[in-house]
Amino acid sequence: MPTSPAGEAAEPSPGLRWQLMAPRLDSGAFSHELSVLLAAGIPMLEALSALREQSQQTRQPQAGAASAWIAGVQRRLKAGQALAPALEAALSEAGHAPQPLLIAGVAAAERSGKLPQALADHARHAAWVGSLRHQLASAALYPSLLVLASLAVLLFLLIVVVPRFAGLLEGRGGDLPLASQWLLAAGQAAAAQPLVTLALAAAVVLAPLVLWQLPAGRDALQALAWRLPSLGPRLRVLALAQLYRTLAMLLGAGVPVLAALRIAQGSAPTRLREALAGTAQSVAEGQRLSASLSAQGLATPVARRMLRVGERSGRLAEMLEQAAAFHDDELRRLGELVSRVVNPALMLVMGGLIGGLVVLLYLPIFQLAEGVL
Repeated sequence: MPTSPAGEAAEPSPGLRWQLMAPRLDSGAFSHELSVLLAAGIPMLEALSALREQSQQTRQPQAGAASAWIAGVQRRLKAGQALAPALEAALSEAGHAPQPLLIAGVAAAERSGKLPQALADHARHAAWVGSLRHQLASAALYPSLLVLASLAVLLFLLIVVVPRFAGLLEGRGGDLPLASQWLLAAGQAAAAQPLVTLALAAAVVLAPLVLWQLPAGRDALQALAWRLPSLGPRLRVLALAQLYRTLAMLLGAGVPVLAALRIAQGSAPTRLREALAGTAQSVAEGQRLSASLSAQGLATPVARRMLRVGERSGRLAEMLEQAAAFHDDELRRLGELVSRVVNPALMLVMGGLIGGLVVLLYLPIFQLAEGVL
């Protein structure tokens, strides 16, 4: 099962170490399985025992950690704690990344008596987020492979081919075109220190991955992606669809609108958080959610109209879910954009780099041939 996004509240030590090392609870699978057992009429403690035994039988590397975490939840429930604080305390004790959406939904559902439904809604939300991430990763796979393959060809030319040309053309010095001289010098330096060259190339490839793990780097990469023509608007619509689904899940569990906005702010992209804070302020001052989201630029034309219908009919959570579903097709359009525009553009750029390098190598050969003739 896919995992839900980790929230940012109550992180004990934010930064690269926490992002890379914190175990991540499969909250979608846990919510789904627990909701099924509770809906079948199994008491909470017995349902948790069944999940604990099931995790132990899987014999997966993370089974021991999952079993210990569930045992922590059971221990706190037996001591008289409610489920939501028991989950939160057990997550912290086990070192798992925080799950503010799960905790808030469970806390509200315990008060309203809709715990199985709230857990099922959270499981569906986690599955959708996981599917979204999977499809975005799939769309980025071909461009990534294309860049890696082109980089490998460039490194081969620079480390192996260029130094051999330099040996053939040794002694011509200033007779060579200036660009060819630079290229031959770079090739000789790369061939003299191949490990350093490969390390620098690996650093270039890994730098975006490391930056993505850092909050500031992730924000910078997201800001860059959102500024790109055609790609940026689609990424924004997908972020808004995720926001609508998050709000729908929280409101459906019984979380008040203002609290739901503040919780959703923690898991939203950085570029939406300031607008969400303004939305929460407007709602606190008595404005309707539809008007507040529209004023902050967080409501698409379709979502704005659906929200108004939901406010009039008392089905706000349902309308938010439908608004998110309406925009799901944006992901297909994003995939088509990558296939039709991004991939050909990358091929042209990388082909131009490789072709330019080859032309610079052959220019001195052409000069030699002209001199002979």
